[in-house]
Amino acid sequence: MRFGYGTNGFGDHRLADALDVIAELGYSGVALTLDHHHLDPWDPGLPRRTEDLARRLDRLGLDVVVETGARYLLDRHRKHQPTLLSEPEGARLRVDLLRRAVRVAADLGAQAVSFWSGTADAVLPAEEAWRRLEAGCREVLTEAQRYGVILGFEPEPGMFVDTLAGYGELRDRLGAPEGFGLTLDIGHCRCLEDGAIPDLVTAWGGEVVNVQIDDMRRGVHEHLEFGTGEIDFPPVLAALEATGYRGLVSVELPRHGHAAPRVARESLRFLHHAADTAGVPVTGSHSARAAHPMTTRSVTALPVPAAAAAVDPLGDLESALRSVVLPEVASELGELRAQVAADPDRLPLLLPHTARLAGVRPLPEAEGVPEASEGIGIPGWTAADAARVLLLAAPVLVGKPYVDLLVDAYRGGDADERRAVLHTLDFTGPRLSDPDAVAAVVQVLLLDALRTNDTRLVAAALGPWGAAVLPAPAWRQAVLKCLFTGIPLAAVGGLPERVDAELLRMVGDFAAERTAAGRPVPNDALAVLRLGRS
Repeated sequence: MRFGYGTNGFGDHRLADALDVIAELGYSGVALTLDHHHLDPWDPGLPRRTEDLARRLDRLGLDVVVETGARYLLDRHRKHQPTLLSEPEGARLRVDLLRRAVRVAADLGAQAVSFWSGTADAVLPAEEAWRRLEAGCREVLTEAQRYGVILGFEPEPGMFVDTLAGYGELRDRLGAPEGFGLTLDIGHCRCLEDGAIPDLVTAWGGEVVNVQIDDMRRGVHEHLEFGTGEIDFPPVLAALEATGYRGLVSVELPRHGHAAPRVARESLRFLHHAADTAGVPVTGSHSARAAHPMTTRSVTALPVPAAAAAVDPLGDLESALRSVVLPEVASELGELRAQVAADPDRLPLLLPHTARLAGVRPLPEAEGVPEASEGIGIPGWTAADAARVLLLAAPVLVGKPYVDLLVDAYRGGDADERRAVLHTLDFTGPRLSDPDAVAAVVQVLLLDALRTNDTRLVAAALGPWGAAVLPAPAWRQAVLKCLFTGIPLAAVGGLPERVDAELLRMVGDFAAERTAAGRPVPNDALAVLRLGRS
């Protein structure tokens, strides 16, 4: 079991200071509330701040869940307003916040994004409230599925959906979509639900993607310090452990910021004692992410991957692009590549323009692409994908200067541009023979991509470069991440050759946990285990 602490309980601290305290105390992670005084989702410098935060979390060994319950972030006068149930203009603002939260979560490699329904106006008919809630959830879910981010819906006392049964109805109305699960607040179970909390945990455990924990009294929605409410925690933790849940269990005490360090310290001590009483093993902060890809700093320079060195398919990719755009567009795209080849500093300016100019028509399959590079020139790629790669490849130089250019493009790019950078390496790899350049690519690009929950970005990092240069611990964790997030293992280059005893153990544990929780074991996991027997 891994305990976290909510940053909304450190409202009087700078975010960096709060994270330092949480890590020093021994927590495994944080539930990060996006807010104007911590990580403002409308900050013009958000991409850079998020990147810096990702590095800090990694250095501290903290996993993260993104929370969206800031009180006055959207309306300076009304707490938690507007909501998904508001009139269209207000609902759009809430949806915008949640979509931004999804993108932050993808960049941080967060476990989940947690959100709730909000309160319903007294005169709003129930069926209209459901309609608005469904519509908003579908918009957010579309964004989350695009980035491979899990959504955790939280029943909240006083809101339109306030009970576990209400969550179940919403799930069913949405069609039980992949990537949509339950944020379970243990205190809320005591406040509103009928039945013993361990029984509720057992009954809903298969839905849980995020857990908040606090003490509470029956019928009173007040988050209390542990031991001051009515909950008996050892049986609750034992039930949670038995479900197979392995995510963060985050302390939710938003009104205790005035004494945050003391409360956080005493909370963790209480939870450790409760876990010991229940016989539940607990993992501390620095061991919690010991095998996380981004904590693997030792990089050995290896040769350019053979799959990338064997061919130079840029001409085929350009032919495929020309077949789906107008001749005048193809000519203009060629002129843009010539500009970048002559002056690489123009790349950041022209990269977004190139994608817009090319458009999103599907790209036909191109011949001669690197076999291990999933998505290059096959269904799923658009003209914009090809145009980005061709522009990024235009100023190719031998060795590190070109790698530095790609690193800058990756750092300053959106998800599509970052993915294009990774795919570009598969095309330009034969010219990157400098070992230092290879190390820079591994450290700055591939490992960073694996830290996200953007499934297309993770898949792009696992092509021939990933197979050739990722250190074994990072590569194993990437394979496991594919199993957790549903990325087909066909995206993983060199899989049969790199399977070892440790990966088989990890996949075996994953399969056992799924079976114990009554969940199906993915076929890809079974295929890996069969490789170990062959």
